Amino acid sequence: MNTIAPARRVGLFGGSFDPPHLAHRALADAALGALALDEVRWIPAGAPWQKLQAGQALAPAADRAAMLRLAIAGEPRFVLDDRELVRAGPSYTIDTLHELSAAAPGTTWWLLLGQDQLARLDTWHRWPEIVALAGLAVAARDGIAPVVPAALAAVPHRFALVPLPPQPHSATSVRQRTQAGADVTSLVGAPVARYIADHLLYRGAAARAEPTEP
Repeated sequence: MNTIAPARRVGLFGGSFDPPHLAHRALADAALGALALDEVRWIPAGAPWQKLQAGQALAPAADRAAMLRLAIAGEPRFVLDDRELVRAGPSYTIDTLHELSAAAPGTTWWLLLGQDQLARLDTWHRWPEIVALAGLAVAARDGIAPVVPAALAAVPHRFALVPLPPQPHSATSVRQRTQAGADVTSLVGAPVARYIADHLLYRGAAARAEPTEP
């Protein structure tokens, strides 16, 4: 008797990952269970358009990808997807979603977001198309209700909260501590901390604020 396989459920975790840190890993780990995901695809941005508009620089793409491989090691359901690193032009989430949807029709997509990203979702490029293609899985921290853009309520969308313990880590704090010569192992894990030290990353420039779109 023929049976129909259930649709795959895949989380999409985009960002500059400059550098990847333990709060990134905590959200992805939590999403695997909370959303019954088959896979989380980590998608480092090649040229995040909002960050470029602000005149902010990134660590080299090769370094960010290498750090991300170290950060996600040990979980077979985590996959590094480098399509935005090799695609020319600004990195738009909607372009990535269209590519993925065309390659794997029938897949249920979930976009993993921090609360700060959700609050600015209505500034993203062609954001209504994004929510038409992927559900929004948002980190729920300390019982604080996420700020949902008013415009989002006007369009159909899927929404889920992913419970997450308090996470003091941020890429900005990692860069600031590295620039000050402090150890960042507790923020990024030993493999990524060694990579940062070995490649002298985040030493010579002022710490940068986080981008608003991954």
